[in-house]
Amino acid sequence: MKKLLVLMVVAALTAMTACSSTNTADNQTKNAATTNTTAKEANAANTTEATNTADTGKEFSLENDGVDEALFNEALSQFPAIVPQRIVTTSVPLTEMLYLLGITPVGVPTSTNPIPADFETIDKIGSPMAPDLEVVTKLEPDLLLGAESLRSTLDKTLEGMDLQKAYLRTESFEDLKLSLKVLGTYFNKKDEMNAALTKILNKENELSKLAEGKELPSVMLVIGTSDSFMVMSEKSYLGSLVKKLGADNIATSVLNVTETYSPINMENIVAADPDVILVLASGDHGATKDKFKKEIEKNETWTKLSAYTNDKIYMLDYSVFGVTSIINAETALTEIAKYFYE
Repeated sequence: MKKLLVLMVVAALTAMTACSSTNTADNQTKNAATTNTTAKEANAANTTEATNTADTGKEFSLENDGVDEALFNEALSQFPAIVPQRIVTTSVPLTEMLYLLGITPVGVPTSTNPIPADFETIDKIGSPMAPDLEVVTKLEPDLLLGAESLRSTLDKTLEGMDLQKAYLRTESFEDLKLSLKVLGTYFNKKDEMNAALTKILNKENELSKLAEGKELPSVMLVIGTSDSFMVMSEKSYLGSLVKKLGADNIATSVLNVTETYSPINMENIVAADPDVILVLASGDHGATKDKFKKEIEKNETWTKLSAYTNDKIYMLDYSVFGVTSIINAETALTEIAKYFYE
């Protein structure tokens, strides 16, 4: 009898354990599902919040221009105490800024990208990456202005030359405002600087008002050469414009790319399914509309994207969106805003 009771107790405990394990497993599954759902909702909420707070509703002014004060002071500290009179620049964007400020350099870069017409007769010092040292020496400059992105390259090229150098950021929209403010402040050209900045800030305010109350699209930025296409992050100039306007660049929010340009992974892009695709032709190589059409024909996965089915794939002008330009900044913001706000 005792054996029977023992067996009955063991059986009961086994059944209770099994039920407990099943309930635990079920609870774990439910908790996992709840966690995943919550995470997705949180991510969606964060994305929406980020979009809604990305400069929308902010009123820009000369006193509140959005320029990073620490970066401004750091850049300004490079310049010599005595303001130079003979300046050479290896950067087209910086050449444009000197023009807007009414400062005439003695040497400008040789580039396929246009420089202000008034500077066409100024001596050309060669490539932005590898200036002609003989020409630079003959011009007897007391300051060389270069792009921060080429600092190490230019320092190596100019090694041994007794020449004061200053490097300024020129990669993004925010970089352009920062560098213009640095140059205008250092060279005491505040009236010219404020006039140029005011036009840009007014455009930012105008577009910020347009964005109020609107749900902005998710966007994929594609740059094309003669033989390939790549995704662009917010580190690119075009990416910085999209970020400024508050749209969601899937390269950052979904694909988690860290480089400025990254190879296309169609599986991930289909999963992200951007609302709008902006395609930028890469300079002289020219990824024309026909080339992009051939890319789609070669890989029909493109046709699964909402941007394709809704006819939201746009080809952009490289001269406006492919090159950082303080002169074209207003135009670039206005043009790209049409795809988001209208």
